[in-house]
Amino acid sequence: MVKFRIIPWIEVKGSNLVKGINMEGLRVLGTPSKYSNIYSFNGADELIYYDIVASLYGRNSILDIISKTAEKTFIPITVCGGIRSTNDIKEVLKAGADRVCINSAAIQNPDFISKAAEIFGSSTICINIQTLKNNDGNYYCYYNHGRELTNYKVEDWAQKIEKKGAGEIILSSIDRDGTFNGIDYDLIKKIKKKIKIPLIVHGGCKSPNDVVGIYNKVKFEGVAISSLFHYHLTKKLKKELITDLKKQKNFSEGNIEYLVNNKGVYSYLYPNTYTIKKFKRELMKTKIKVRL
Repeated sequence: MVKFRIIPWIEVKGSNLVKGINMEGLRVLGTPSKYSNIYSFNGADELIYYDIVASLYGRNSILDIISKTAEKTFIPITVCGGIRSTNDIKEVLKAGADRVCINSAAIQNPDFISKAAEIFGSSTICINIQTLKNNDGNYYCYYNHGRELTNYKVEDWAQKIEKKGAGEIILSSIDRDGTFNGIDYDLIKKIKKKIKIPLIVHGGCKSPNDVVGIYNKVKFEGVAISSLFHYHLTKKLKKELITDLKKQKNFSEGNIEYLVNNKGVYSYLYPNTYTIKKFKRELMKTKIKVRL
């Protein structure tokens, strides 16, 4: 039986790990390597690196992060952000990633999906759908880190990319991202009944029970989580995270106030955080099968 996957979603800006709300207001939380190493040995089924500003910083930063991660872990690594050509895919895979996840380039040229799948295989090509519900009640697709609106309704785009050869969809809810407001059941239901390829859900997860409640209504293949896991480590390892940041040349780059000066109260903003092991133990109490 295929196991339900628990995947840390690691957003990278330059050489820092960041996290925002609704894909905005990014806070620096530490270095990607600190988080990924802990997640790898704590039971993560996969790691997803989302390079938020690949076009601004170039690919060297994320390639270095991938390479260092691949040396220390044997779990799959997926890379999102800035994948615009088959050469980009080659570079990312050569650095040690197992798969890529594409959004903007796919929307601007859907045939790029077919070309990439033909060269690298469908299992290597994921598509990230970034979406939120508009005033007309429909979910529309966005790109460029949730900034640019398209005319694609999410269910139509999901069907199109499956036909083009995508092997998996990673579904990001913009309005749930970083909010702890729960996974969007209506969104998942709308897409899942239209596709046969695996669906990974990202955005809003607040607890294992949140996953269980929706999974019992509509089956999906995994969940990509950031805040629920990240803020557990910021509470536990604050001094180590700051020390790691200070070793970097661009320590002061980005919003470091939250981590360094404790702006905001962790327990108030994020009362329930989890390790991956604890999250999986809770799922194991239900009928959801996870990898031990």
